[in-house]
Amino acid sequence: MTQGPPGGPVGVLRPSPLVEQAVEHLRERITGGTWPVGTKLPGETTLAASLGVGRSTVREALRALSGAGLVRSRQGAGVFVVATEATEDWSTQLRRAAVTDVYEVRVLIEVEAAQLAARRRTDEDVLALDAALTGRRAAGRAGNAEFVDADIALHAAVVAAAHNPVLTDLFTRFVPVLRHGLVDMLDLLGLRAADPDHGDVGHAALVDAIRAGDADRAARTLREELSGTLARLRSL
Repeated sequence: MTQGPPGGPVGVLRPSPLVEQAVEHLRERITGGTWPVGTKLPGETTLAASLGVGRSTVREALRALSGAGLVRSRQGAGVFVVATEATEDWSTQLRRAAVTDVYEVRVLIEVEAAQLAARRRTDEDVLALDAALTGRRAAGRAGNAEFVDADIALHAAVVAAAHNPVLTDLFTRFVPVLRHGLVDMLDLLGLRAADPDHGDVGHAALVDAIRAGDADRAARTLREELSGTLARLRSL
């Protein structure tokens, strides 16, 4: 297997952002075929000197490349190229996915979160839900983008009340795709022209169900609300 960096020096980087630049330069070497599969990469010290950065920057860059499936560290042997095409991470896959596909998964996640929230909510969670509902109503006087942000904030409060960090992380990753799709939906369908607080009744019922600790009602209410939105997205 190849030892060291064929093709000459990697190239000194500009000062910032160093990690991102290091990742890009090393990725180009790998995906461009300079370092084929099986190549052992130079050590951190050599790479750091070649790139003009510190070892910690190289370490972070290699970690990112490992996360992308391009390299793998072998204990006591070094870091080796294992693929020349990156595996898309979760966030990238979401950005490429159709918003309806993402929304279907959102329904599964949030309905379960609503049930957990009804069982686990604290007094602080209820206060946060009430504040988010008030914020959503106040956004009824704002534009579609601001209204969607307030709507997402309420749903985020529901997920937070479930007290499951994995659910919270998944929801957070969905937000950029959801926001774009929901703003487009409101713009195209004009749903708020006659009803600026579109969906207020359903969201108020959801908050009430969670406050009452009624998991079944919370799940049913949210499923109906999200299913209606999904149907509208499919109509676009």
